[in-house]
Amino acid sequence: MSIADLRTDYSHANLSRSDTDPDPMAQFGKWWEEAVQAKIPEPNAMSLATVNAEGKPSSRIVLVKKFDAGGITWFTNYASRKGEELALNPHAALLFHWVELERQVRFEGKVVLVSEADNDVYFASRPLRSQLGAIASDQSQPIANRALLETRFLEAEKKCGEHPQRPKNWGGYKLIPDTVEFWQGRRSRLHDRIVYRLDEYGVWQRERLQP
Repeated sequence: MSIADLRTDYSHANLSRSDTDPDPMAQFGKWWEEAVQAKIPEPNAMSLATVNAEGKPSSRIVLVKKFDAGGITWFTNYASRKGEELALNPHAALLFHWVELERQVRFEGKVVLVSEADNDVYFASRPLRSQLGAIASDQSQPIANRALLETRFLEAEKKCGEHPQRPKNWGGYKLIPDTVEFWQGRRSRLHDRIVYRLDEYGVWQRERLQP
């Protein structure tokens, strides 16, 4: 079969403007709960897109660790490629794709750093081996081979013990959205798209987009 012939005619649900909450984060919370209840593998996985100084985009999958009325939070190494790009241009786009529910949610907005206190609390909550991995890895930097990486992990394990300190170059980011779009797959590619945009007065405005 040709790649061009691979397609699905979506029929799981529908979405109208009247179905959605006036607050996009409240609406996201409703869809999030449905994704969790549906036992979707890693519903917290999202694509994070950033751009470099030349305006060239890059994207990768990261895991959301918190969301609230203010936005979406994740954690990473500040010296990674995404960290360096966010330092140059603190704006990003996030995409959740819940295939089983035939849904996507897109966020666009400004990115800010999470507080040092919140960073420490979250780092301490991680499994020990995940903490050690963050210490051992200079994320996005070249390394000669896998064996060297595993050696560095063992060295971190020996040095740090049971209660490692959070590296200062590791912490959280929070995207504060100004645009949020909810996409529900429909038959004949006539998908439902409801977009929220923050107006000049800080009020969310909703409208339907053509698919």
